[in-house]
Amino acid sequence: MKITLKLFASLTDYLPESSRYTNIVELEVVESATIGQIIETHQLPPKLVHLVLVNGRYIAPADRQTHALVEGDVLAIWPPIAGG
Repeated sequence: MKITLKLFASLTDYLPESSRYTNIVELEVVESATIGQIIETHQLPPKLVHLVLVNGRYIAPADRQTHALVEGDVLAIWPPIAGG
């Protein structure tokens, strides 16, 4: 099945080089792949995975290992961001 992965800020370094400018990559994943599996597959450091949305809906850290994605989902991940 196909999903869209969007990584923001410093996490764009974990995308293929051709996708870093747009921060978006289309992925072919197994049916019922979980957010946790996508994070592990792309070797995203857990401490950098802060805000996670699926189709604009917040997914709590406790639910990320078991939340199964479906065809067409958009998974967006942000690192913790400090500013001033």
